[in-house]
Amino acid sequence: MKTFITEDFLLYNDTARKLYHDVAKHLPIIDYHNHLNDQEILEDKTYSNLSEIWLAGDHYKWRAMRANGVDEAYITGDKSDYDKFLAWAKTVPNTFGNPLYHWTHLELLRYFDIDEVLNEETAPMIWEEANKKLATPELSVRSLLKKDKVEFVGTTDDPTDHLANHQKMVAEGYECNVSPSFRPDKGLAIEKEEFVSWVTKLGEVSGVSISSYDDFLEALNKRVDFFDQLGCRSSDHGINVMFYEETTQAQVDVIFKKRLSGETLSEKEADQFRTLTLIRLGELYAAKGWAMQLHIGPLRNNNTRMFEKVGPDSGFDSMNDRRLAEKLSQFLDALEYEGKLPKTILYSLNANDYQVLAAMAGNFQNSEIPGKVQFGTAWWFNDTIDGMEDQMKVLANTGLISNFIGMLTDSRSFLSLSRHDYFRRILCNLLGTWVEEGKVPKDMPLLEKYVRGICYENAKRYFSIN
Repeated sequence: MKTFITEDFLLYNDTARKLYHDVAKHLPIIDYHNHLNDQEILEDKTYSNLSEIWLAGDHYKWRAMRANGVDEAYITGDKSDYDKFLAWAKTVPNTFGNPLYHWTHLELLRYFDIDEVLNEETAPMIWEEANKKLATPELSVRSLLKKDKVEFVGTTDDPTDHLANHQKMVAEGYECNVSPSFRPDKGLAIEKEEFVSWVTKLGEVSGVSISSYDDFLEALNKRVDFFDQLGCRSSDHGINVMFYEETTQAQVDVIFKKRLSGETLSEKEADQFRTLTLIRLGELYAAKGWAMQLHIGPLRNNNTRMFEKVGPDSGFDSMNDRRLAEKLSQFLDALEYEGKLPKTILYSLNANDYQVLAAMAGNFQNSEIPGKVQFGTAWWFNDTIDGMEDQMKVLANTGLISNFIGMLTDSRSFLSLSRHDYFRRILCNLLGTWVEEGKVPKDMPLLEKYVRGICYENAKRYFSIN
């Protein structure tokens, strides 16, 4: 049975179709935040089978399989790659309304030229055909990036990483800009058991003997310099609950030394440390011209039994519903007051926060760059048709959608780059719908400018990509 993925998929009016086919689908991709494997890009990896590139590490699919009653052995367990693929194929027909249904068939058609719906009956044929193509250079990692016209990839990297793969790609002159992104979450999690060992590792890679908070900041500064030399354009911070506690550097020095000596900190002390550290990092980012990404609101590792069995990032995270406006305002204002607020992108995992973030972004705009503080794209559980439309409507209602820097994948799979096409179709249809409803004029040059900006040019300018 042929799929429903036509050339005009998700394009429901003439304006939408013209914007997509004439403009959007031809634009290069800037995927400024993802979790792609830089080693696989360096090595130009080819995958042995569809499960390896499609199912390994994809907690979106894992959650759907669990919801369909699939045994964990077929998800993260020891069953064969084919058995895991077959379990996914049996799950797919149950995913109507979930973006996984669309993503699955977009990827089969886009990368494998397989125009069939995936189910238990078609699974053997699709497995065989896809694996044949995966064995060819046509679907190696670099070939996939070239096929999708990817100009920029922003990986996610710990400050203690040596970035050897990035160094080799820079030395090689690889045509796709693979940029590290600075993700110092472990350096802010002072309450965690592994914090002290992480500080030791930070000292080793930075060449700084860390015994005080000043030493700690010096080491972070050196790592920021190192990342910057390799083309870093942004930082990224996972923030479960937004924090802000007034403090001084002297107070934080005492807190830091207490933690190094093995003492337990109060919640207030931990937040004082986090607050000042993130402010100091923000100042460094501003000096480098980086963007600071704040991913706010996950509630992680909810299922303790499964966390102990399969570990983190395995599909057991969900949305938090803690208040964030006041603390976020105080944090951004502290940087802005000193004239050191970097370009900032605000994301929330909870769509209930959309209005808060969109309004908050408007408090801190200036002439430095259009859309300096961004209400970021629909993220994770909101990465759906409704979620993306809602995010863009809130942004348009509250700010300027014309300056929106658009889509990112936040993904670990190279096939997920097709989600840029998904987003572009949704964007073109939204603009086309506004035209058809008489909400905006049918000014095609202006509409095309919106599409080029949101899909490509705004991000290219925002991240200073040559």
